[in-house]
Amino acid sequence: MDMLDKDIRELQKRLRDGSIRRAYKGIISYMSRLRTLCAEQRGERFVSALYQGYFDMTYFALLSDTLKERNLKLAIVFNYETFGFEIWLAARNRRVQSRYWDLLLNAGYHKHRLMKPGAGIDAIVTATLAEGCSLEDQESLTNQILDGIRAFESDIVSFLSEVDPG
Repeated sequence: MDMLDKDIRELQKRLRDGSIRRAYKGIISYMSRLRTLCAEQRGERFVSALYQGYFDMTYFALLSDTLKERNLKLAIVFNYETFGFEIWLAARNRRVQSRYWDLLLNAGYHKHRLMKPGAGIDAIVTATLAEGCSLEDQESLTNQILDGIRAFESDIVSFLSEVDPG
């Protein structure tokens, strides 16, 4: 049996009991509500659609005028590998990504993890918003995530304003 066929049969078997489907629906529903809350706070034009992903990540992007004029954005990510929520500074394309990675590296940015550009790497900077969390207490989780978004964005925008006044 082909490896893909074997994997598909395993997925089918595991989906039959319903737990994977319920968990995935819970994650997507939560991310959708979080996206809606961000859109209400920032305005719809500053929040992208929800990308559901391929069991690698689910995310949506946040924009601000300051980041948008630099061709940058923030991505609010549920990472399936770590089962945690992250925030990424990301760029519109690989050229912009490389430029800002170089800029941050050479300016000595070290508050959050810098990600060296490469195949499959979309982030320039990453930070954990919540890990090992439960979706049972969504109000607490949401507050933690929103506080983390504000702190990360403030830090990034302040740093960029100093090293790249534009």
